[in-house]
Amino acid sequence: MARLEDAELENTLAICVMRLSRRLRSERTPDALTASQLSVLEVLERKGPLSPTQLAAKERVQPPSVTRVVAVLEQKDLVERHCHESDGRQSMIGLSPAGRALLAENRSRRQAWLAHRLEELSDEERDVLVAAVPIMERLAES
Repeated sequence: MARLEDAELENTLAICVMRLSRRLRSERTPDALTASQLSVLEVLERKGPLSPTQLAAKERVQPPSVTRVVAVLEQKDLVERHCHESDGRQSMIGLSPAGRALLAENRSRRQAWLAHRLEELSDEERDVLVAAVPIMERLAES
């Protein structure tokens, strides 16, 4: 396989990641949540309860944006708000049982689709993907 030039690699990788992301999103449950709302739920699942400020930093958005997303998620009973242990003026946002269940169902649907696609790959192709995962994670976290 020919080596891609940096600009071509950047463009091709960006397009592939966007297309794969879009395809995985199409496997979601029909819950009418936006990508931002699901992302907040996933951050809370990975990181545990966070303050709105911490959540905004993790999502790389302004606090008012997170406040609006959290308000919708609270209305849908997908998150719960609790007082901070040491600072009663500050609230902490955590997943509700319904939020955990929704994420589990969404993950199950996406994983089923992806598992089916991965079965179609050769062992060598799967090995390449295994090697690429830590690199992709590092890029996503930067």
